[in-house]
Amino acid sequence: MSLEESLIPKEAEQRIERYDEEQRVTWESYTGEMKRICVVAGPMVVVLSSQFLLQIVSTMMIGHLGELYLSSTALAISLAGVTGFSFLMGMASGLETICGQAFGAKQYNKIGTQTYAAIFSLILVSIVLSFLWINMETILVFIGQDPLIAREAGRFIIWLLPALFANAILQPLIKYFQMQSMLLPMFLSSCITIGVHIPLCWALVFKSGLNNIGGALAIGISNWANVIFLGLYMYYSSTCEKTRAPITLELFHGIGEFFRYAIPSAVMVCLEWWSYELLVLLSGLLPNPQLETSVLSVCLNTITTLYTIIFAFGAAASTRVSNELGAGNPHVARVAVLAALSLAVMETCVVSGTLFAFRRVYGYVFSNDKEVIDYVTLMAPLLCISIIMDGIQGVVTGIARGCGWQHLGVYVNLGAFYLCGIPVAAALAFWVHLGGKGLWIGIQVGAFVQNVVLCVITSRINWGQQAVKARNRLQDDESSTENRLV
Repeated sequence: MSLEESLIPKEAEQRIERYDEEQRVTWESYTGEMKRICVVAGPMVVVLSSQFLLQIVSTMMIGHLGELYLSSTALAISLAGVTGFSFLMGMASGLETICGQAFGAKQYNKIGTQTYAAIFSLILVSIVLSFLWINMETILVFIGQDPLIAREAGRFIIWLLPALFANAILQPLIKYFQMQSMLLPMFLSSCITIGVHIPLCWALVFKSGLNNIGGALAIGISNWANVIFLGLYMYYSSTCEKTRAPITLELFHGIGEFFRYAIPSAVMVCLEWWSYELLVLLSGLLPNPQLETSVLSVCLNTITTLYTIIFAFGAAASTRVSNELGAGNPHVARVAVLAALSLAVMETCVVSGTLFAFRRVYGYVFSNDKEVIDYVTLMAPLLCISIIMDGIQGVVTGIARGCGWQHLGVYVNLGAFYLCGIPVAAALAFWVHLGGKGLWIGIQVGAFVQNVVLCVITSRINWGQQAVKARNRLQDDESSTENRLV
């Protein structure tokens, strides 16, 4: 260990001891932290949106092939998100605790080692998930889906397997760069990827004779291109010299620590994601299922698209909080929380206000059906409330990842959505006969409970204690590594 690194724990301890004297938040520190959050969040919006757009572009192009191809592709992509992509993204979020705090403590070798451990772990998880994807057609038929749709959806999701394994590598690489605030390579890679994906998808769908399978292949190729670009940058760039670390057997010792944070991170993300997917399924049981499902799909697509902005603020909050806790700066971490929450509230108020102002024409983006447009107009105020609550929730869960208390988020999401939100949604929709409006009100009751509990937990955080925990955890990990080497 270098002289610089040996001084870090002592300096961090001194800063933590001074925390009680530094609790006053100044305007200068607050605005400075807001700027830092925006610097991280801005490029992350592009990075996250590009991943979402790969699927949207493919679906749009396949939609021109016919109704069967469109419905089966939409179903396959939805199932791929629920059973694969969301889980990998959630698990990779465990690195926000480990690598973020390690970067703040200047334990650079640990960042590279844990990234490799995460990649290895997610590849193993992808192998398990691939068996589920291969049998998806049989599963869909078993649960009563139309055999033709099930067959095409099953074929499509099998051809998405390359994208699944690409994501197993891509998601840890994104966290590797994110936690060091290396945003330019991710930004450039995302722009290049989406720029290449559009003509590639067009060629594979319309010119190659592959039809809908071409769209799946295009998603896989684009994801692998992103992986290759970021991997080469990590390997050759001098800016990654300290943190890329050699690939050794040490990565196997990091798997246990990775899973300790990855599993609750994944469950926390998936519990909320799955609750909204369950909402769409419930809408199919209503008296006018075609209308209800169409309108709820519009609401869900809107929330999902806008959530990329919120998730970027959450990622920025996680980065700043974990870095400062690892560096032993609890006061700065606390200021970062206040700044991130303020920015999220301001952004969501602007977006929801804009949506409310254009609520009477917003439905035309998705449909020309007067009944659908009127229903979307009726749902718009509820959608605006959802956007604001999602803004707060996205940042608070980012703070949870930065601190390392994802396990609490699991309990909160389980109780808020599955013990409160879904039952209330079902009661309002089927007993009170509010239909799709009742479903959306119910799920937002769950979101409100989630926000209240998470905000209470965040407000009661002892930041000095969190910094001590981060320091002790990093020192224990470093000691165990040195003992293994001896």
